[in-house]
Amino acid sequence: MSRTSDESTAPGDDNRREGKGRGGSARGRRPARLLAFQTLYEVDLAHHRPGEVLQRLEAEHPVKPEADAYARELAAGVLRHRDELDRIIHEKAPAWPLNQMSAIDRTILRLGLYECLYGRGTVPVKVAINEAVELAKTFGSESSARFVNGVLGRVVESLPAEREAGPPPRQDG
Repeated sequence: MSRTSDESTAPGDDNRREGKGRGGSARGRRPARLLAFQTLYEVDLAHHRPGEVLQRLEAEHPVKPEADAYARELAAGVLRHRDELDRIIHEKAPAWPLNQMSAIDRTILRLGLYECLYGRGTVPVKVAINEAVELAKTFGSESSARFVNGVLGRVVESLPAEREAGPPPRQDG
């Protein structure tokens, strides 16, 4: 399937789940990722203000405060590092110019790449990739999940081993 085709499913709220928040499990961060994804998608296509989009989406479908905070962190981080993220995506997927890539795939790649590079010990790289692939399966075209996995996998190959392993174990004392 072509990467230039229209998005197969607009980012909706059908799959929003309650979770345990930022400090919880990967499932607890899933509502935050979905909220950040929806926000970034709308900002990319409609050029609306991110804070206003987040506020509206949160009002329409409330999430726990921890998920809202993590969604804000993700959206702000992706927007802050967008040029760098886009440069890396271009390097790892040179056959797919960003302006010809579907907005869904582009948004998922930016979000997943941001979590891989800037997770700051919060999310193991493999979890960030898996979550991006799940978003692609839900919202993207038939080939989106494979495409997202391939691009993010190429990024991981260039990361130091300690980034891939996730956060170090806690040492109390």
